[in-house]
Amino acid sequence: MTVRQPRYPKEEYARLGNEIYETQVRSQVEEGNYGRIVAIDIETGAFEVADNTIEATDRLYERVPDAQPWVIRIGHRTVYRFGSRSLKKSV
Repeated sequence: MTVRQPRYPKEEYARLGNEIYETQVRSQVEEGNYGRIVAIDIETGAFEVADNTIEATDRLYERVPDAQPWVIRIGHRTVYRFGSRSLKKSV
């Protein structure tokens, strides 16, 4: 089993991942994929879309074995949310 290590600080991962998503990937994946996951290699710009993070990153690693993946949910600011939220509408 390959042990992969991040080569960038968290802040740089986020900056590069979001930049690539906004400038190169978003226009290609947004239509028809709302809520799905995209894994982007922050070094090459290669990406994979899937229904969950494991499937997206596994596919990306198949194409780019040494990938540095940034993962985002299409149409959302984050992949997951923490805490609860009310489903009631405010009056």
